[in-house]
Amino acid sequence: MNFLEGYWNHRYLQNETGWDIGFVSTPLKEYIDQLDDPKLKILIPGAGNSYEAEYLHQKGFTNVYVLDISIVALQNFQKRVPDFPEDHLLHMDFFNLNDTFNLILEQTFFCALNPAKRQAYNSKMYQLLKPDGVLAGLLFNIPLNEDHPPFGGSEKEYLSLFSGNFQIDTMETAYNSVPQRAGNELFVKLQKK
Repeated sequence: MNFLEGYWNHRYLQNETGWDIGFVSTPLKEYIDQLDDPKLKILIPGAGNSYEAEYLHQKGFTNVYVLDISIVALQNFQKRVPDFPEDHLLHMDFFNLNDTFNLILEQTFFCALNPAKRQAYNSKMYQLLKPDGVLAGLLFNIPLNEDHPPFGGSEKEYLSLFSGNFQIDTMETAYNSVPQRAGNELFVKLQKK
C-alpha cells in the first residue's frame, strides 16, 4: 500500500501526528550542535513540521532544504518559520528529487514509507548524497505496524540494507532519546562509499 499526499494531508489536518514530539529530538539536536559548517547543503526528507530545519535555520545554516509530499505540513512549517527561504521548501515525492547534498537528516521518514520501498530509499539516498556525504538520524529498532505507518525495523535489517552503499560509522541505540522512545531508536551515521 502506498501512502500518498492525500493520506498525509489528512493526518496533518486531523492532527493525527503521534510521531510529532513538538521539538527537535535530543539525538538530532546534539548531532546538529557539533556541525561546524553553516554552508553544508542539508536535506530533511519527509520533514513534516521539521523542528530540525527550524533549529538549523536558527543556528545560521542557510542551505537547508525541507521536503514533504504533504502541502499541509509545508504550510504549517512556513507559518511557524516565516523567514525560512520559500524556495527551500520542496513539495514533492522524495523519489522524484534530483539534487545532491552534503548531509541528509533522517527523522521518522524511513518508518513512514511502505517497507517495500526500503531498497529504493537506500538507492535514492546514495544518489542524493555528494561524494563522502552523510545520512544521519534515527531509525526505530522495534517491530511496529505491518499495514500502516509507522513501520519498524531492526539493526540486523538496517545493516543488511545499508552496508552495500554506505560505510556504517555509527549504528547504536540512542542514549539520549526522548523518554517515550527510550531504548527503541538507533542513531545512525552512514557515509556514502
